[in-house]
Amino acid sequence: MKVSLFNRQKDLSITPFKKQIEKIAQQVVAKEKALFDEVSITFITDPVMRTMHKQYFNDPSPTDVISFPLDSPDAPGYKVLGELFICPQTAILYAKENGKKRYEELTLYIVHGLLHLLGYDDIDPKERKIMRQKERAHIKALKDKKLLLSANNE
Repeated sequence: MKVSLFNRQKDLSITPFKKQIEKIAQQVVAKEKALFDEVSITFITDPVMRTMHKQYFNDPSPTDVISFPLDSPDAPGYKVLGELFICPQTAILYAKENGKKRYEELTLYIVHGLLHLLGYDDIDPKERKIMRQKERAHIKALKDKKLLLSANNE
């Protein structure tokens, strides 16, 4: 699966991790037994995320990930899973406030967004429980394969 990465922020360095992010996306989609040809992941600033959140969800508050699914798994031909917009600044703030590592939090956002694109949701409590279980399983698998994003200074 092709992973198109775009970095439109400077809060957290993404460049050294491009190949690793591609592998994370490919691993999650493969583990879910989904067959897609492409996914797009864009890292954006908090103001841009708030604008998008307001525009598409009528909610101006900050958020970590916005996902836009595109093709269904059974669509014929070339299939695009969708587009993810991720806010590294949210990961930085959450990690600082909760004693977590910034890049590991960012890894969780990537997994979370991909699960949304694959049809999982976290609004209903039952669905949220399933999604959290999936997140934990994927993070464990990524950790086992040494694919979690991390920085030496964390």
